[in-house]
Amino acid sequence: MPFSRRGFLKSLSRTALVLPLQDVLRLARPAFAQAAAPQKPSASSRQAYEAAARPAPKGLVSPVTGTPLGVQFVDVAKEAGLNVEMIFGGEHRNKYLLETTGCGAAFFDYDQDDWLDIFLVNGWRLEGFPKGHEPVCRLFKNNRDGTFTDVTLKSGLARSGWGQACCVGDYNNDGWNDLFVSYYGQNALFRNNGNGTFTEVTKEAGLLQDRLRWNSGCSFLDYDKDGRLDLFVGNYIDFDVKTAPLPEDANCTYKGIQVACGPPGLEGGKNLLYHNNGDGTFTDVSEKAGMWGTLGTYALSCAAADLDNTGWPNIYVANDSTSATYYVNQKDGTFKDQAIEAGVAYSPDGKPQAGMGVSIGDYNRDGLLDIVKTNFAGDTDSLYMNIGDGSFDDRTYQAGLGVNTRLLGWGVSFVDIDNDGWLDILVANGHVYPEVDGTQVDAAYAERKYLYRNLRNGQFEDVSLTGGNGITAAVKARGFAIGDYDNDGDQDMVVNCVNAAPQLLRCDSTLNRSWIKIRLVGTKSNRTGIGARIRVVAQTGTPVLSAKPGSPLTQIEEVRSCNGYYSASDLRIHFGLGEAKKADVVEIRWPSGTVDALKDLDANRLYVLEEGGRILKSDDFKAARKKA
Repeated sequence: MPFSRRGFLKSLSRTALVLPLQDVLRLARPAFAQAAAPQKPSASSRQAYEAAARPAPKGLVSPVTGTPLGVQFVDVAKEAGLNVEMIFGGEHRNKYLLETTGCGAAFFDYDQDDWLDIFLVNGWRLEGFPKGHEPVCRLFKNNRDGTFTDVTLKSGLARSGWGQACCVGDYNNDGWNDLFVSYYGQNALFRNNGNGTFTEVTKEAGLLQDRLRWNSGCSFLDYDKDGRLDLFVGNYIDFDVKTAPLPEDANCTYKGIQVACGPPGLEGGKNLLYHNNGDGTFTDVSEKAGMWGTLGTYALSCAAADLDNTGWPNIYVANDSTSATYYVNQKDGTFKDQAIEAGVAYSPDGKPQAGMGVSIGDYNRDGLLDIVKTNFAGDTDSLYMNIGDGSFDDRTYQAGLGVNTRLLGWGVSFVDIDNDGWLDILVANGHVYPEVDGTQVDAAYAERKYLYRNLRNGQFEDVSLTGGNGITAAVKARGFAIGDYDNDGDQDMVVNCVNAAPQLLRCDSTLNRSWIKIRLVGTKSNRTGIGARIRVVAQTGTPVLSAKPGSPLTQIEEVRSCNGYYSASDLRIHFGLGEAKKADVVEIRWPSGTVDALKDLDANRLYVLEEGGRILKSDDFKAARKKA
């Protein structure tokens, strides 16, 4: 029987919880080298990329290669009123890794008027702040004219601390989406009162922790499909400033520069899963649900989605400096880490990567959800194509993402920037160590973004340098959220930066392509509709190369509580429709098992759809934009 890389990975999974990590990698690497390319034993991953990136034969050239991008991302944060400086760690030097991770952001329609508001998680510094001058998380209300008003103080969200991630969902099914914020220290659950204010109910909800934790990425999900949102919280490092090593004491360096120590050498944290009891409280079920039986540790971001098309949500976790974690739902209240056998644990060379952010989407429109993950500088980001048998194939180099290795990725998102119905990729970069500025290292603390345009043939084109000043400007980015804040039909982004003002990147398009937005309201399922899968069929006019022009093609997407790095994007699901004037079919498969199908919905409108098939609202926003 011939040896295969996937077969070897599956064999590793049987011993992964027994062998120490270094032994697993020592055994794995020779086998990967043997199996990687039997026809060309010396071929490297970069060579594979270069072969895949050669011009396609005449007649198969991408329909968009060489054409103008048609969109520009313009930073309008200052004009929009996002003038507050976000704080995280030392500005020029960091003693501890705690000062490096930064914070997330959310496009969060807290008042449910279908105009996206903005929530920004804030951080702290080791030396603290004078009383009355502490940095706090920020909430900005959308004024519907391109500007925002800071309503933080009256909202009840002005909390201080080492903020990390945020995620959104209606945990008590009262019709108003709530907010969870993870912290190094004590997390916070904010109940939406429905009147523009929030009440912190962490203690009442049973979410107080009995020990110091470095909580990281979070997500609401209904893992047992009982109609109530449960909560997953990743944990990064079992870390205490009082005992953590200092750079000078432990001789921690990066390319000869003294930097904060870790994560290797530090104890990894344990991920948490809280079950919703249905009475406003949660129960910690982490251990019995299988959260702790994993090979990888050092969790940063997470994503919950039905990645194996079973109808049950799984959880993928981007881990720093170890194998990624892929919790597969066993449909009995437990999960099993199957990252290795699924092919999403390591790089194509079988090496652990320093994963940061993760996003889910069907980039090749085959009806299967794929994964994109950002990694540390000197490495590529990762693109995993869903094969459909419970496993994935690493297509990083074949798809064109392997061309970039210099910058350090944090936030990431699949997003259709040009409304052609094909998901593109946005990556926010920024170095982890401020100490690299002014040194011989070929890196800077502030970095530009990556923008990849989908060529509709399994490959992406790097169009970063033509994407506008919002893409090319160097910033110290961490998490970002995607959403259409001005309701003009294209996707914008808000970026949380380290020790700087945030970015608000407005997408300005000249393409005049169609779109449709869907916001879900569950009845039997959770009220937010998290976990529901939406399928849209339309004559987009932008077929895959093997299809006839004008052929109807299908897009799928799921409603998710979090996206990218530590962030929460618009819960209204956006589909680009190309030149189509309508969506022929919009089908929703709810977590409850209910299936709704609506036909012939006009393009360029938002539809609010209730479980059971009722249209609660249809809006084209023209009047509001004209008034503004």
